[in-house]
Amino acid sequence: MKVKIQTMLGDIIVRLYDETPLHRDNFVKLAKEGYYDGTLFHRVIKDFMVQGGDPDSKGAPAGKMLGMGGPDYTIEAEIKDNLFHKRGALAAARQGDQVNPERRSSGSQFYIAWGQVYNEGQLRQFSKQLRMQRVQAAFNDLAAEHRSEIIQMRKDRDRAGLQELQDRLIAEAEKHVGNAGLTDEQIQVYTTIGGVPHLDGQYTVFGEVEEGLDVVEMIQGTATGRGDRPLDDIEMRVTVIE
Repeated sequence: MKVKIQTMLGDIIVRLYDETPLHRDNFVKLAKEGYYDGTLFHRVIKDFMVQGGDPDSKGAPAGKMLGMGGPDYTIEAEIKDNLFHKRGALAAARQGDQVNPERRSSGSQFYIAWGQVYNEGQLRQFSKQLRMQRVQAAFNDLAAEHRSEIIQMRKDRDRAGLQELQDRLIAEAEKHVGNAGLTDEQIQVYTTIGGVPHLDGQYTVFGEVEEGLDVVEMIQGTATGRGDRPLDDIEMRVTVIE
């Protein structure tokens, strides 16, 4: 399934992934309803990404802060290791982990990754950070399973027991994650095409630009003001290409 994002700067053709059916079907549904028509690319950060999909951006006066709008639902995360933030990747925006630990996606807001081209030394560091994030996530899941046991140990002030349990859960998390970091494919792409590797594993990537990457480049290079909103509005119209 493909969609066309039409802007005054040109058209962007995006292929939606079948591996992320919840996001694919939701995006198609909204596009067919005309939900995105007249909305803006309301947040643009050079060498990072361009973001849109906020219904509150339709006809928004200059200077209005945007980025909080959307339908009255979120979407279950569909984060896949093989779908990553290469340049041109389409991904779902979301609220932060503090209020959204399940990393559920916004019902409508999305971004297109731009990023930069990295050298292998930089990517090795990112790979270490990514593995640490995955170990922490696995540890948190295991700790949640032992919540009642942890609470009781704290009540009993059983520091030795808490330390032993923590060490055991860390070992289990390390074993579960293994050596997982950036794959050879990710390293090859990020050192040639470019992208935003530090977002991998954090947000759902559900498509990629097949045509019009030059349009994305123009959008991400536009002048912006408060809240990273472009000084000149960039409206979009989204249609489904069957």
